[in-house]
Amino acid sequence: MKKTPFFTILIVFSLLTGACSSKVKEQGSRHIVIFENEPLHFNPEMYQGPVDLNSNDLVRIADGRILLRKLSLPVYEREVKATLKITFSSAGDPWDKSGSCFVIPAGQEKNILTIFTGDNEFPEADDSVEGFKGIVAGENFVPTMELMRFMTPFGAVSERTRNRRPVYIPHWEEQVTWEQDITDRMSLLEGEFWIGIWADTWTNEGYIFSAELIIEESPWPCARKTPTEVLPLLNTVYYIGGQGHVDVFARKDIEIQADIPQNARNVKLYYTTTGHGGHAGGDEFVQRENIVKVNGAEVLRFIPWRDDCASFRRFNPSSGVWLRKDTAYYIDPVTRSYQHKVIEERLASSDLSRSNWCPGSIVLPEVVELKHWNAGPNTFTFSIPEAQEAIDPYLNHWLVSAWLVWEE
Repeated sequence: MKKTPFFTILIVFSLLTGACSSKVKEQGSRHIVIFENEPLHFNPEMYQGPVDLNSNDLVRIADGRILLRKLSLPVYEREVKATLKITFSSAGDPWDKSGSCFVIPAGQEKNILTIFTGDNEFPEADDSVEGFKGIVAGENFVPTMELMRFMTPFGAVSERTRNRRPVYIPHWEEQVTWEQDITDRMSLLEGEFWIGIWADTWTNEGYIFSAELIIEESPWPCARKTPTEVLPLLNTVYYIGGQGHVDVFARKDIEIQADIPQNARNVKLYYTTTGHGGHAGGDEFVQRENIVKVNGAEVLRFIPWRDDCASFRRFNPSSGVWLRKDTAYYIDPVTRSYQHKVIEERLASSDLSRSNWCPGSIVLPEVVELKHWNAGPNTFTFSIPEAQEAIDPYLNHWLVSAWLVWEE
């Protein structure tokens, strides 16, 4: 059953009650194309020139592994809903990789883009984060604000993958599309800003990305927007060189001081986490508790885990496959009765359960409504007590981003 859009319900209600009967806007949504079938790949020789930060054209940095475009949106007076839509396909890279879409808002002069160009430097990271740069706030710097965490599938369709297709998959999907409501970060998408996509590819073929913002504004003048504030706390995604695989959780907690103003209302903490480490006992494949405390009081404790990865099989044609023996019960076509025998079934790497992600999935944040907080300084403690160290070649690490949102 198709759901009726919220704004349509509001219009019907208002017409029946007579509320907001003047200056009604025509209902509709605005689609802003950010990227359209743009390659993202690793090609150091191709992307060695200077970067024009005043350009409205597409910008590529980090050897081609980051796409960026400058956008400008009005400051909306009415309630809006913001949706980010990303479409991915492989251009030949067969591997599953971490990916992130992020925003650099207007006025944030010290950011990963200006640091990459050499116009700024990361603030010095102290012992509290073991020297890992750019993951917490520093002098005139806040962590990069993530809009969407995604994981690319084992997505390269080829002649070789034809014999890997299970009988229950009618065909391999050529692309995957993710959509996420990002209304909570809408205040960072007004005025001028940069939107970027990063994917951890190390191949010249890489991937193809399209992305768009969908902005739905309320048609009613009485649906006034509630001003919000967004404060990034932590982001351990290694977007550019010099950041590295953050494995600090294997040895200690990360504590962050952040101020919340006296007039803040409905304070919420958003927390996105994924575990990585490419071996059977690595943090990608083992269950580890994540714990968040505010001023010493626990507000979140859970094991981030996905055990539905087999449902993404049609997006993962180039996944490695093993054969596993199993006893199958089936209907015999002659006797029309149930029989059983030992068969060999395919088990794909993409089917395996993982730490809060599947190849081809997005990762939604956990949302915590903070009941108790201080006006002024607050201490946020992030813990993954059983996290493992990033020892080569396994490189265990956790990609964690966290931010606060409150109404003013």
